[in-house]
Amino acid sequence: MEKANTNILLHVENLVKHFPITKGILLQKQVGAVHAVDGVSFDIYQGETLGLVGESGCGKSTTGRTILQLYRPTSGTVNFDGVDLVALKGEELRRMRRKMQMIFQDPYASLNPRMTVGEIVGEPLVVHRVANQKEIQERVSNLLEVVGLNAGFANRYPHEFSGGQRQRIGVARSLALQPSFIVCDEPISALDVSIQAQVVNLLEDLQNQFNLTYLFIAHDLSMVRHISDRVAVMYLGIIIELADRDTLYLNPLHPYTQALLSAVPIADPIADSKRKRVILQGDVPSPVNPPSGCRFRTRCPIAESLCAESQPEFRELKPGHFVACHFAERFV
Repeated sequence: MEKANTNILLHVENLVKHFPITKGILLQKQVGAVHAVDGVSFDIYQGETLGLVGESGCGKSTTGRTILQLYRPTSGTVNFDGVDLVALKGEELRRMRRKMQMIFQDPYASLNPRMTVGEIVGEPLVVHRVANQKEIQERVSNLLEVVGLNAGFANRYPHEFSGGQRQRIGVARSLALQPSFIVCDEPISALDVSIQAQVVNLLEDLQNQFNLTYLFIAHDLSMVRHISDRVAVMYLGIIIELADRDTLYLNPLHPYTQALLSAVPIADPIADSKRKRVILQGDVPSPVNPPSGCRFRTRCPIAESLCAESQPEFRELKPGHFVACHFAERFV
């Protein structure tokens, strides 16, 4: 899969999202903060898919929600299609939301059980007042068929569907307002393996059909390689490596990325037996009190005293290949 073009649709710069930790019942006093996202910068090009990977709790989903302003950022800028979303409020932000949508992780929790499928898919059109009742019904029927469901399902309720069908309903809802950018927040992790490929293929078909741009958040590194043009690797609130998918998977420059990729199962048992597994020591530090200097140094096999003293710059080591490691040149 190649990038459609080099027009930047989304520019995120030094994005920070901290969640306050408070103490007390009546007079709540802030005693700390969860550093969920701690200075993230990247671009997403028009028509491409940027994969965002990392361990649970590293801040992937928070990054996606903060970009869409579902969480308001602590600081930083999110420039979407030439507009700084952080500066928008009220009606201006509501109008911009038509161009940005989200597919949620849990197809069971993200659909209102008291609403019919037709009401769920058509709700964005009602909220934004962009169609009358007849147009909404026609649009809902069309959207259900686009995602591979029978238009007659519009009068049924979410509990009548399987997980894969529910996620297709969620995809149809995200397309209702004809957005240009969709955050896919682990859209396949709650589905059976046999269904995951179907949903990913659907997302690829829709991207080609409607010229969509995706931020694809996932744990499954094999699936991310399949669907993404470029891949960003996140660790404890920061991005530590970013490159096009083949470069990243064939020549990772950060020790954490190398460890992640060494755990990906491969189908060839002979090749699997020859490759070197990287086993990380210890656990991920708490985002409430992240380590000084390099976030990864407490588990890094090549860490030195410099790593505790200064945070490595997120720099472009090779064309299009960014990495945050003091000693990344060792792996070039």
